[in-house]
Amino acid sequence: MRYFFYISYRFFDGLSTWRKQRFTQAGLLILAIIAISAGLGMNPWRSTVYQVFALAVPLLAVALLFSFFFRVRISVKRRLPKFALAGEPLTYSLWVHNYSAKQQKGLFLNEQFGDPRPSFEEFIWTREPEEDSRNAWDKRTMVYRWMWLVAKNRQAKGKEQLLPTLAPHGKEKVRVEILPLHRGYLELTGIRVSRPDPFGLFKACRFFPCYQRILVLPKRYRLPQVDLPGSRRHQPGGVSLASSVGNSDEFVSLREYRSGDPLRRIHWKSWAKTGKLIVKNYQDEFFVRHGLVMDTFQEQPHSRAFEEAVSLAASFVSTVETQEALLDLMFVGNKAFCFSSGRGVAHTDSMMEILACVQPCHDQPFSELSSLLINHASRLSGCICILLSWDEERQEMVRKLRGIGVPLKIIVVTEQVDAVEDAGSMRGDQEDFHVLAAGEMEKGVAGL
Repeated sequence: MRYFFYISYRFFDGLSTWRKQRFTQAGLLILAIIAISAGLGMNPWRSTVYQVFALAVPLLAVALLFSFFFRVRISVKRRLPKFALAGEPLTYSLWVHNYSAKQQKGLFLNEQFGDPRPSFEEFIWTREPEEDSRNAWDKRTMVYRWMWLVAKNRQAKGKEQLLPTLAPHGKEKVRVEILPLHRGYLELTGIRVSRPDPFGLFKACRFFPCYQRILVLPKRYRLPQVDLPGSRRHQPGGVSLASSVGNSDEFVSLREYRSGDPLRRIHWKSWAKTGKLIVKNYQDEFFVRHGLVMDTFQEQPHSRAFEEAVSLAASFVSTVETQEALLDLMFVGNKAFCFSSGRGVAHTDSMMEILACVQPCHDQPFSELSSLLINHASRLSGCICILLSWDEERQEMVRKLRGIGVPLKIIVVTEQVDAVEDAGSMRGDQEDFHVLAAGEMEKGVAGL
């Protein structure tokens, strides 16, 4: 029965897409007139409505006939930017080359994306977030699950636009605008070119493959000025690490050679003057290093809270000043990860690319994240923790970090704000403990 529902939804969804792509508004009106007049004109001896039916059907048939004679020879080429931003319009250039010896006018262009319809396995095993609140009939037919999966898989929206007149063997540049809906890779499969018939009822279409993809970065929020706690700390790893962040080889004094000193530190002028091996002495390096912890642990494969948490993390990455500090992004995927940016280590774009592709973790224990953070705690000047829950495991991790003396800012992103009733291990530092409601993030981040 579930396979029957799946085939039915897939068929009617495809039919609806075909109808929207092929029929104009006037064509849809003619279809409605045909359906109504067919029902009302069943008895031609008692009603003259059949005359409307007899006029509308040939009109639509002629419009359909014109589509069989649609011929166009063109090629398309895009020039995409490096990144797009979820929820923000993406504008780029597209070149259309007419290979025919005829002038082409009245053509419409529309970007085509990947098919949003889910596979049968995805339809069966992926639950809608609100499914538990549905009635028995909706749970059995899974219609809301289908609609949710299609919306989740729809990567972008685009509008049909009129192409300029193409001269024979001519080439035109067109500005195209689409709206990416979700973070991750956006697949552009090709271009659909159409032309309506002379009556303006039905559009003849041709698809031109032109596969490209672009990485869509997470949505970002406008954060207030965030004063991160902490001070400069000594960074284990020696001068080599310090040099990578700008505090490289700061000369302090000269001293006599000791066994094990590298040759590159020998001060040759002093050796020539004194006849003794003299080496340059350097001080240990101290600089600010903030941690950004991303909680990826949740039971559901998808949730609004997780996506909002990723957007919040991206907002911090793009807002926190890294010219004079390091920022470490820590999370757990198939294993524990720690990525650094700022002051010559890596650009924030690299960290944004990572956040664009991060996924929830289902096969690792939360202790992996706790261990990762505890191991890095001695290097951190301060830490921002973006959590998806405020259970005992997370509170215990925070308790350990506070015991080590790491200044913290805790942000819990959840769809059930009422479930977080107490600051728990952050009691006493209420100004650094925030609970944000998924779906009301703009309002929540203003109070950080």
